[in-house]
Amino acid sequence: MDGTVLVADDDRTIRTVLTQALTRAGCKVHATSSLTTLMRWVGEGKGDVVISDVMMPDGNGLEMLPKINQDRPGLPVIVISAQNTIMTAIQAAEAEAYDYLPKPFDLPDLMKRTAKALEMKAHSPMRVDSDERPDELPLVGRTAVMQALYRVVARVMNTDLPVLIWGESGTGKSLIARAIHDFSDRRTLPFVTITAAELQDLEGPARVLARVKGGTLLIDEIADIPEELQARIVRMMDTPGEYVPRFLATSQSDLTAAMEAGMVRKDLYYRLSGATLKVPALRERVDDIPLLGEHFLGRVEKAGQARRVLSEGAAEIFRTYSWPGNVRQLENAVRRLGLTSRAVEISAAEVEQVLGSQPELDPIRSSGDTEKLGASVARHLKRYFDLHGNMLPPSGLYQRILREVEAPLIEIALDATGGNQAKCADLLGINRNTLRKKITDLDIEVTRRRKLM
Repeated sequence: MDGTVLVADDDRTIRTVLTQALTRAGCKVHATSSLTTLMRWVGEGKGDVVISDVMMPDGNGLEMLPKINQDRPGLPVIVISAQNTIMTAIQAAEAEAYDYLPKPFDLPDLMKRTAKALEMKAHSPMRVDSDERPDELPLVGRTAVMQALYRVVARVMNTDLPVLIWGESGTGKSLIARAIHDFSDRRTLPFVTITAAELQDLEGPARVLARVKGGTLLIDEIADIPEELQARIVRMMDTPGEYVPRFLATSQSDLTAAMEAGMVRKDLYYRLSGATLKVPALRERVDDIPLLGEHFLGRVEKAGQARRVLSEGAAEIFRTYSWPGNVRQLENAVRRLGLTSRAVEISAAEVEQVLGSQPELDPIRSSGDTEKLGASVARHLKRYFDLHGNMLPPSGLYQRILREVEAPLIEIALDATGGNQAKCADLLGINRNTLRKKITDLDIEVTRRRKLM
């Protein structure tokens, strides 16, 4: 490697390791623990590549990227961060970082990326421009379930593991798949989405593999693909040819039940489930709704419409609404409100009018509601079936509904017993070992504390 690398990290060990490795590779290195010093070097014209941590004693490395781009257009910046969530990767992309690696990083991998940056001598941002793909849902969310999802995405991003992404319609499964591709080592290669129609004839798999060219192949709604076509996918995964793609798949349901019911081939299920990501429904991340609403209103304003904000009353209705269409439905409602609202502040009455025009989509939570659980579940299920029109929902409905009821029941019972699993098992009337297994299977977090009752 030939060039000068500027290294900024408050960890002395990391600075030493990078300095030694880059020097041995033939580079000149300037290392510092200060963003101020780094920015001075950049301003003086030093460095051909920058490697910078995010959280520094005197500032945030990501916040410096626009200034670096302004002062030194074309200077590649590789961001490294211990905050290894998908949000950090997205922020790095939006700030036009050249590359992003979560800590702990693989030193040979970082060296390879640095060498590539030095060779290019030109800025090649890894940005994901939402304006170029306006129909996509944003990866926006601060709730625990979304942060957990980001952490898993960050871990699987640069592996070759197949990934199965499942969740209800409108939750953003395709966007998760796209993010895995866009922030991976394959991001410069094609991202191809296929459906059953493209696999109908015998040459279909070969044409698909020719299109993807070793990039990322997303199989959309795998549970809806007929069994004979599932067999073709298995063969395609087993013999991909010269360029092996990364395989991703989406499903509206957990494929375990579909496999057990014989709807999904076992060999296909086991090939696809190298890693499984559950994308939460909007009702499972209520605290993200105001954030999402603000994001969508910002998009409306960017498109040239007048600025709009949600009033307190409007935001509260949003929080208590059931959102069976998930983030997609929320986006459509917000866009409509942004266009039709008469004042800067969107009123509760305007929200009620927009949501009330959507049949069978009444709020499911209200203070003082005395409806019996069975009746509430029946209403929810009727709405769910109505959303599919003349089509039936995806198979495996029984297990999905049980899971939807079982998880909150156990979580609330654990909360009521202060995380004491013995008391919780007794309260539920089940064996303690059974409870432990369900906690594991449903990925429920248990927090022990003293409960005053």
